[in-house]
Parts: sequence; structure tokens; C-alpha cells
Amino acid sequence: MPLKHVAYYISNTDNKNRLIEQLVGGHQIPEISELNGVLFSEITVNKFIDEEIRHEDFSVLTDTKNSLEHSSQGERKKALLKHLIKQNPDYIIVDNVFDSLDAATQSEISKTLQDLSGTKSIIQITNRKRDILPFIEVTYISKNGVFTKVTGELIQDNDNYFVNDLPEPEQLSIETYDPLVKFNKVNVAYGDRTIVKDICWEIKPGEFWQLVGPNGSGKSTLLTLISGDNPKAYNQDILLFGMKKGTGETVWDIKSNIGHYTSEMLRGFRRLDSIEKMILSGFFDSIGLYKYPTERQIHIAHQWLKLIGLFDKKDKDFVFLSPGHKRLVLIARAMVKHPPLLILDEPTNGLDDADAKIFSQLINKISEESRTAILYVSHRKEEHINPHFTYQLTPSETGSTGKRV
Repeated sequence: MPLKHVAYYISNTDNKNRLIEQLVGGHQIPEISELNGVLFSEITVNKFIDEEIRHEDFSVLTDTKNSLEHSSQGERKKALLKHLIKQNPDYIIVDNVFDSLDAATQSEISKTLQDLSGTKSIIQITNRKRDILPFIEVTYISKNGVFTKVTGELIQDNDNYFVNDLPEPEQLSIETYDPLVKFNKVNVAYGDRTIVKDICWEIKPGEFWQLVGPNGSGKSTLLTLISGDNPKAYNQDILLFGMKKGTGETVWDIKSNIGHYTSEMLRGFRRLDSIEKMILSGFFDSIGLYKYPTERQIHIAHQWLKLIGLFDKKDKDFVFLSPGHKRLVLIARAMVKHPPLLILDEPTNGLDDADAKIFSQLINKISEESRTAILYVSHRKEEHINPHFTYQLTPSETGSTGKRV
């Protein structure tokens, strides 16, 4: 069979699992129906992790001999790819391979796939145009459930999704702190390993920061210092929302000033709560609504629902929303109180191009129309998100250092 490298550019409304079944069964590409193929996907990673947990089967180990369950996303994907290559397949189905990977790991995996393309067919599934591998020969896109060959450019709609003003906070007079966060020569070490060293950084009201750095550079460590979850914050020169760390504040005193969103949060909301209740619960920082909201709180929640275009669906269950709509609801939930700081941790993971653009418009709108500062953490630059400043962590043997770039 002549080598054939194809990409399937899908949206979050397409049934990816069904597409994978069709590919493996040879229904999309009849030439591979009798060939041996493998799936390079988070789906496969999760199956191996399940085998580790259920049967203590550690068939796939990282270069450092760690299990997949206790490894980073990058280590998992590199280990899986090596394992799959050893099976000498005729073709590899590559599914959204670059999510949650830093630039160095993306480059390493991309080069490995480029090298493999000389001897094996690569079939790519992606929901981001930017991720289509350079050696792909043909791209297909779904139209009314049928995949057709792309003959021109993949053009995205440039319309502005949000036309209403950002809803007001519940209390028009909100206490502000300047700076919101201040680190002065902060060091964090675990045993003999220093994670971050001499971090000096201020976040002021209304600023929009992106925090960048490779895997393992300490981004998550800084987030846990800010959120009050890291005991290493004690005995450090850290100021959080007007409180000197270690002067009697509680973790809830800190968290009350923060709205938080991470793509991992989607796994935690599995209750059959309505979209309206999900947003209202943001006033009480609860999963589920256990208190009666005031009329003003209900009015504000309805304004957010109208802003994100879901007012007519407010009584629908949150769990049945699309991934893109779920993110909009969780951002509205985090913002109903207009917190001094909104933390976004890898917020566009798993989104297709259209939903990523809509999500980006909402984040930019919050930055432009509120006094909420935003801390956006991502391995990759999102084309339509416009931070004011970037704080970059650079690893070294003595710990990651940081600077504004």
C-alpha cells in the first residue's frame, strides 16, 4: 500500500469515538482494513492506567521507570508512543496529540512522527488547525456527519459572540488590594530538589498575566502558593490580598478572593444540576446549590446566562452541555462575584477552534470590562487570547527562576 498521511479535522460536536471505530474498521480508509494499526491517544493512555490500577499491569513505563498514573502528560505520551512503535504497526492513528504538552515535548513527538511517516501511514485526528502535522497529504472535514476532502483554506468565523455588557458584581463597592499578589525572593524546595528560586513577582488589579514555562518548571507550584494550598508558603515573603502569609489568615480567606478554572474541573461536576443552579452556586463557592439566592443574585446569574447565550437553556442539566458551553458556564460561575483574581489553568485544552475562539473572546472581555486580574497558565500561546504581560519560568539545576518578558 502506498503511504497515505491524512488528517480528520473535527469539531466538538463530531463523534470522535465513532470516527475512531470507523477508521479501525476500514470504513473511512478501505486500504487499511487488513492492516495492523495502533491508536496514539489519551484513550489508550487511560486504558493502560486502568490496567495499572486494576491488575497492577505496568506494561508501559516512562524513561524514569515510573508508572503512567504517576507521570506527567508529556512523560505519558512519550512512553506510549515508544510502546506503540515497538509493535511495528502499519499505521498509527494520532488523536489530539499536543494537548497539555510543553513546546519541547511537542517538538520531540512531532519529529518522531515525521520520522515514522517515511515507513508508516499516519492518520491524524485533531480539532485544532494549528496542530495538523506538516507531512499530512489530505485533510477531511465533517459536513452534516459526512467527511469530505478539504479543497481550500480552513476558514474560521470572525463574528463577535458576546454583544451584551459584562454583568455588574453583586456588591458595587468591592474592596481592592494593590498589589493583589506579591512574591519577594520566594524559594520552594522538596528535599534536595529546588523547584523555584528567588521568585519576585507582583500582580496588580486589572492586570492580565500569562504564566509560561516547560513541564516541571514550577507553574503549578506558584499557583498553589497563590491559592493558599501549599504549606511551603509559610516563612516566605508573600503578600496575598492584603494579608501577609502566615499572619493568621485561613485558606478560605485567600480563596474567597479567587475565581478558579481548570479543564480538570469538568470531571468534578457530574451532578444533574441545571445550568442556572451551576452559575448561582458560584456565589456560595459550593458544588450544588444549598442556599436560597437573593433576587439580585438571580438577576446577575440571568445576565451572565444572556451574555453567554444560554438563558433559554437555563433549566437544562449542565452535564449534557458541549465542552465549549461547559467552559463558558464555569467561567460565569467563577465571575459572578467579580473576584479580585481569576486563575485559568490550561483553559482551552480539548476545545475545537470555534469554541477556543469564543472562549478567548469571553476572557478578553472580562479583562477589558472588569477590575478582575487574570492569571492565565498555558503551555501554548492561544491565538485570540491577549494577555498584557508574560511571566516566564526558566528551569535550571538550582531551581527555576522567573522574569517578566
